[in-house]
Amino acid sequence: MADLDLSLAAPGAAKKPLIPKSAAVRLTLLVCAALILAGLMSTLHYNWDWWVVWRYRNLFVTGLLMTILVSSGAIVLGLVIGLSCGLARVSGNVWLKEAARLYVWGFRGTPLLTQIYIFYFCIAVIIHVDNPMLVGMAVLAFFSGAYLTEMVRAGIESISPGQWEAARSTGLTHNQALRLVIFPQAMRRIIAPATGQFVSLIKDSSLLSVISVRELTKGAEMVNAVTYKTFEAYLPLALFYLLLTYPLSVLTYRLEKRMRSL
Repeated sequence: MADLDLSLAAPGAAKKPLIPKSAAVRLTLLVCAALILAGLMSTLHYNWDWWVVWRYRNLFVTGLLMTILVSSGAIVLGLVIGLSCGLARVSGNVWLKEAARLYVWGFRGTPLLTQIYIFYFCIAVIIHVDNPMLVGMAVLAFFSGAYLTEMVRAGIESISPGQWEAARSTGLTHNQALRLVIFPQAMRRIIAPATGQFVSLIKDSSLLSVISVRELTKGAEMVNAVTYKTFEAYLPLALFYLLLTYPLSVLTYRLEKRMRSL
């Protein structure tokens, strides 16, 4: 039976490599970058003390959990805001359309750091909310929601008018055509860029340290303030953010690749 299997195999058939070529190249580049960074670091007259990371591990772990919590809440709330305002942008109601347009203009036209200060020191004071975590989650959600709004609008408007005409010809109303025919097609084009926006949101959460949200960046700042070990405080910080964003980055790449093949 083994001989029969060998005889049926295509002559000269190449064996599939254990590691894909792209992955091998990526790994090689990462190793080269690490060696270059290590070489540059070795030229510094610096007394390394990596035990600092272990001694203050609670700050890093707490910051990591806070970053995950704030980012997850902001992603869910931002998605709701983006979908709602995106649909408002393409609705026939001029009041909803202009309100959504004004929202996008305001949040995309101002820096996130400025919005954090305004939310925390102005809006939160007016409405009597003294919780930096909730304020930070809200401002991240509104900031990312503005970009998601435009993604939803662009995705819906990218569907050909013929789809609208075909849906309406079957007796569907405008809202039914949007919900049952147009929006499912648009979602296929929205998912990949939206996932990329969520990656940016996780990184943007580092700015919440300015209002004392004890996320990853704030934890690293506290370690640096106590130990004066800047490299030991901030190099693990970069590694933690890479670990948080890498799964979403891979998901974005695969979704974009799949969308191109459809």
